[in-house]
Amino acid sequence: MLTSLSIKNYALIDNLQVNFSNGLTIITGETGAGKSILLGGLSLILGKRADLTHIKDTSKKCIIEATFDIANYNLKTIFREEDIDYESETIIRREILPSGKSRAFVNDSPVNLNTLAVLGEYLIDIHSQHQTLELTNNDFQFQIIDALASNDSNLQDYKLKLKLFKDTEKELNSLYNLKAESVKEHDYNVFLLKELEEAKLISGELEMLETEYETLSNVEDIKEELNLSNQLLSDEQIGILNTLTTLKNSLLKLSEISGTYKELYNRVNSTLIELNDLFGDLENTQEGLEANPNRLEAVNTKLQVIHNLLLKHAAIDIEELINIQIKLSNKVSSAENIDDDIQLKLKELNSNKKELDTIAKVIHQKRENAIPKLVLQLEDKLADLGMENAKFDISVKLEDEFLSNGKDNLSLLFKANKGGDFKPLKKAASGGELSRIMLAIKSILSKYIQLPSIMFDEIDTGVSGEISNKMASIMIKMSKSLQVFTITHLPQIAAKGDTHFKVYKEDVDNRTATHLVRLNDDERIVEIAQMLGGKKMSSSAIAHAKQLLN
Repeated sequence: MLTSLSIKNYALIDNLQVNFSNGLTIITGETGAGKSILLGGLSLILGKRADLTHIKDTSKKCIIEATFDIANYNLKTIFREEDIDYESETIIRREILPSGKSRAFVNDSPVNLNTLAVLGEYLIDIHSQHQTLELTNNDFQFQIIDALASNDSNLQDYKLKLKLFKDTEKELNSLYNLKAESVKEHDYNVFLLKELEEAKLISGELEMLETEYETLSNVEDIKEELNLSNQLLSDEQIGILNTLTTLKNSLLKLSEISGTYKELYNRVNSTLIELNDLFGDLENTQEGLEANPNRLEAVNTKLQVIHNLLLKHAAIDIEELINIQIKLSNKVSSAENIDDDIQLKLKELNSNKKELDTIAKVIHQKRENAIPKLVLQLEDKLADLGMENAKFDISVKLEDEFLSNGKDNLSLLFKANKGGDFKPLKKAASGGELSRIMLAIKSILSKYIQLPSIMFDEIDTGVSGEISNKMASIMIKMSKSLQVFTITHLPQIAAKGDTHFKVYKEDVDNRTATHLVRLNDDERIVEIAQMLGGKKMSSSAIAHAKQLLN
């Protein structure tokens, strides 16, 4: 409930600070005193857009702050979804800067206006004759019926399964689209994959093939150079090995003289051993070399295949070609298995649909069972409010389409007088009638669900004294389970409140300011007497006021 409201530098308000309690709170005041200003400031807390025209002194910022006790509102999930810290005593602050920019805070955390609007729906509900058009909204009409039908848990279950159904439907459509694309690309992908598979690519193969190709292409030249190398090493006259052997023998004699010559001998001996190994390797290599035209042709063909594939796929090496082959294989495999995937997804979708149908039928049946109870209660309450001939014709019909709240098509028809035809509410009811219907509906709803604080803004306009008493009685009953505000010009209603506030204007130093004050018992008598008889209160008006208050 709303426990306090602070308004600074807004319209005609300099500085207003007021605390509220539960029960029925009455707000009165002369026309033009500023009741609409109070509602305007409160609406900014609920997410309405602001501009510079709201600031009284444009050199200072405007601040509006409201405190709500929400311990019994079950709003922790909403706070978590909006990423706001939850506090059982929640403070909402709105600031309008002299620049025209606006800032909003919930428990000192900055939020956007959309978040304020979301929270506002759970905190306070402002109703005027103009806002009773909500009655003609199909979603609101369903909300009324579902409250009496106790459909909350069924609707939550339905919405979860509806999301699952729609997600599965999207996945199925994606598979259909993938199949359509795959049909166009499948044959070409199979061709490309076959080319790569027949190439039998091996990582690092290109470098080895290029080396082998160079060797086979130049085998005679290589053999000639290797033969020359062998001669240089082994020739009897000038061969390096013979010369180095002579050097080794020469140093062998000297090695016995000192360690220096011994070191030289060892180095020459090591070199001779290495050259002998080299000579053996050269001989083996030479013996292994032989012309092989068939192998040369095979290597050349494989190289051409690889280079063509690199060019075709714009790849830089065989490793990239192998990755392309893997991706093509997956595509071909997916395309060939997509019908199986579609069948599985269709089966899943049909299962989801059956579950949705089952829940939708439960919701529908509970609505059908609740409608007679709603009609009876509405017509009884409206009879008390002077609409004895008001009748409702409400029905729900199961359709094929899954809607956001079930599969029902709702028809809510109304007639205010005998002999009239049933018509939609917006065509059959006047503004005053809509106000009384809204009051009746909110009164009924308050018995089934936890409603936010409600503020009725002169919805009693144009009703008689007797009917106003009935309206006041309904508001009193509602105020036993929720906080109710009513802005009224009727003394019969004003006298029924638990607390009474007066809005008035005052001129000080050529400036007009709006104030809101809580009236004590004596002040309430004066206010209600003035509402009965005007500024010049008669003794009978005062007596009547006391009688109403008692």
